[in-house]
Amino acid sequence: MKQLTKWIMTAFVGSSVFFASCVDEIKFGDSFLEKPPTTNDLTQDSIFGNADYARAFLWNAYDKLYFGLPFNWNMVDAKMNTGVFECLSDCYHSHNSWDGLQRKYYSGTYIASNEDDSDDTRFGYTKEECWEAIRQAWIFIENVDRVPNMDTEEKERLKGEAKCIIASRYFDLFRHYGGLPLVRNSYGVETEYDIPRGTIEETVNYMTGLLDEAAPAMPWSLGDEDANWQGRFTKAAAMGLKCKILLFAASPLFNDDQPYCTEAPQDAVTNLQVWYGSKRQDVWDNCYQACVDFFAENAKNGNPYSLVQASGTTCADYRSAFNRAYFLRDQNTELLISTRITGRYGGDWWHYWGTENRSEDGWPNNRGYTPTLEFMEMFPMADGTPFDADYTTGRDLFFEDNDRNKPIRDPRLYETILVNGATWEGRSCELWVGGRDNINDSRTETNDTATGFRLYKFWKEGKDSFNGTYLEWPYLRLAEIYLIYAEAILQSGKGSNADAIAQLDEVRSRVGLCSLADAVPSALSSKDVLLEEILRERACELGFEDVRLFDMIRYKRADLFQKRLHGLRIYRNDGGGDTPWSGGDGNQSQYPDLPSDFRYEVFELSNPTRVWWTNFSPKWYLAAFPPSEVNKGYGLTQNPGW
Repeated sequence: MKQLTKWIMTAFVGSSVFFASCVDEIKFGDSFLEKPPTTNDLTQDSIFGNADYARAFLWNAYDKLYFGLPFNWNMVDAKMNTGVFECLSDCYHSHNSWDGLQRKYYSGTYIASNEDDSDDTRFGYTKEECWEAIRQAWIFIENVDRVPNMDTEEKERLKGEAKCIIASRYFDLFRHYGGLPLVRNSYGVETEYDIPRGTIEETVNYMTGLLDEAAPAMPWSLGDEDANWQGRFTKAAAMGLKCKILLFAASPLFNDDQPYCTEAPQDAVTNLQVWYGSKRQDVWDNCYQACVDFFAENAKNGNPYSLVQASGTTCADYRSAFNRAYFLRDQNTELLISTRITGRYGGDWWHYWGTENRSEDGWPNNRGYTPTLEFMEMFPMADGTPFDADYTTGRDLFFEDNDRNKPIRDPRLYETILVNGATWEGRSCELWVGGRDNINDSRTETNDTATGFRLYKFWKEGKDSFNGTYLEWPYLRLAEIYLIYAEAILQSGKGSNADAIAQLDEVRSRVGLCSLADAVPSALSSKDVLLEEILRERACELGFEDVRLFDMIRYKRADLFQKRLHGLRIYRNDGGGDTPWSGGDGNQSQYPDLPSDFRYEVFELSNPTRVWWTNFSPKWYLAAFPPSEVNKGYGLTQNPGW
């Protein structure tokens, strides 16, 4: 047997060594334990000799679950040096000169050795606390039965939650790397192990098998426990995550007649560690059945999970419902899995993602993660019909009669992207060239309005808008299950296009949109048209929730990666606003707050360009493993092209 990787030895070395030497690392203390023992005395026996200590050990493993936004300066929480996945998709673009997006990916300079020598890659194989969480969960599973003051029912439930933690962290790795070494226990103090990389099928079966084992021991929903235990895994969370895993596995990235990349090395291809080896219908069938089972179980339990619905029919009502669905835990009937940060940084409730998009910090080169024109165009009209991208009429693209109280677009647009004329800080947002909110003029392409649009989702009106709240990450919510079900129906052939559209319409109707069949009639007869509509709908509903990039990857959409992206400069046709606003009695004060009409200028993004636009390789779909791990010879093969 070969010596196992450093991450295994760090994360999986056994028993008392961990408990004696890593207490500070796992942050046991007053916040977890009523009467914590001296740190050096916190051994395996003391942890699992007391129910409160054992629970606290599992709660700490929860703390290592994935959170999608950068919020602190460290190896895990800063993400790609404050960059995020969606800026690798066609929906957002980074203008931040020093994040990992520009340093590694837009420039095309990313190489496998970056996984060893830097912390700003897409998702570090050894640097995301995945293996630490997995090991901690296995230790809990192996030891909780000996806790003296905990009943059997609770022990089984908590073991189920631990298995869900393992499955979720494996999925976080799976969508970046493909097949993985399958760790099935916590391991002792041995120095040599042999855990080769699993195939795609083995890895999928491992994750879904854990979820199948976990589900029966957990309640379907938290019910009356919700107030105290929001964020804990449930049976619904386990079954929903299974749907999400199977969707990714069934998609053409892994499930096709040809492997996604033919570049050397091809060991992972030959070993079926990055594809199934053929196009298999049964994987789509499994995804379909998982969705059927989920909704049947929800109905059996009285449908406690349902989409958050609007209290009225105004745009504000629809926005409020959508906001509660993705942003708030409290009384949220559709949130299946969520994580959140509970601390403050520098005394503020904020995160680096938002700060790097605002001018308030005064740094000249660290702002400008902006939505693209292509993303704005995905959102339909308020009635659900496709957006008419005609930029020559001079009419307002976002509001009727230039009245911000009469939106003409999908309400989700205004919750996702800050657009010209939207309500902002108690007034109309001015994103035209020279407007108060078009910081430094969008013609420079170096600021937080570089595309003519700005962030809104998860950022709202700045870091002060988070005061007194916890920043929520919706890892999985019911709206996504509906969209997964629609796609599984389409791809499995288990129903008609109309059946798939019915699932899509559940999500659309929540924000007042008409049936997709009425908006895009050809979707009823064309599989290709309907698939594009499903992917578009996923982008609109789940924008900035780590969905669009992975949709582009799992469908091997080289066309979207290679497509040049655009922004939209907005000018006032009443002659005002072409020079920067100076405030007070400056040049803007002579013009009305709501101008009458606009002139639009579509432009290609050029600051910076992405190498993919001219030189894309399918190898980018998956990340490279750290060469130091591959070279240890325990069975970890490198992904194609790296």
